[in-house]
Amino acid sequence: MRAINLANDKKRNAEVGFAALPRKQTVATVLPDGGERRNIKFIKTIANIDQLVERYGDLRKVGEALITDDPDVDMEIVGRLVRRTRKLYLSQENSIAYRVNLVQVVHNPDGSEKERRDVSKAATNVNAEFPIQWSGRQFPKAEALKKFVFTRKYQIRHTSGLTYDFLYEMAKTLHENKSLMFVGGGKKGNEPIVLSTGGEPYRGFLEGRIEGERYCLILHLTNMELRPLPDEETTA
Repeated sequence: MRAINLANDKKRNAEVGFAALPRKQTVATVLPDGGERRNIKFIKTIANIDQLVERYGDLRKVGEALITDDPDVDMEIVGRLVRRTRKLYLSQENSIAYRVNLVQVVHNPDGSEKERRDVSKAATNVNAEFPIQWSGRQFPKAEALKKFVFTRKYQIRHTSGLTYDFLYEMAKTLHENKSLMFVGGGKKGNEPIVLSTGGEPYRGFLEGRIEGERYCLILHLTNMELRPLPDEETTA
């Protein structure tokens, strides 16, 4: 469970936990004998088309070699089970690249390249010096669902008896107001929420539910806002 530095409406903050709850599958897939299935990874090939072309001269000769000699198959490696993997970037020479600069390519509607820009490397701010703060801006639940597209949600959890009281009061306030509270990071609490370094910036909304002494505090994240079409704006 990851940690998040969260502040309430009184600007009092505490470090609590947050996690995404996996959805339980309603349908179970089994083997023909009724046994439990398991997924495995194995090496299919280590062939590189550029290396094969360089070796045989052109694609036609590569095709002939694939039929007669199977140069793409390494009998010592192909078919081997893989348990742990690590993502690596390779250079044009097919060697490991240790310094990688990720670039985002923006295209025009016709598919032509419009511009290139460095991928955002913004630092995470969920457990930073300044907590995720309440903005004071509340949205009725029905209005928020029509205005934003929520792509992620995380349950905020207490880590002790003190943080239970802290989060319960937050959930109770939101539950009674039947609204979502807009929250943000940074010194003023108006910056987007970044879950991981270089990750996508999101706008955050807190939802609270209570039932007796039980509570549920949910952090909804969105990076898309629904807006009316131009003719709808004119009509309104």
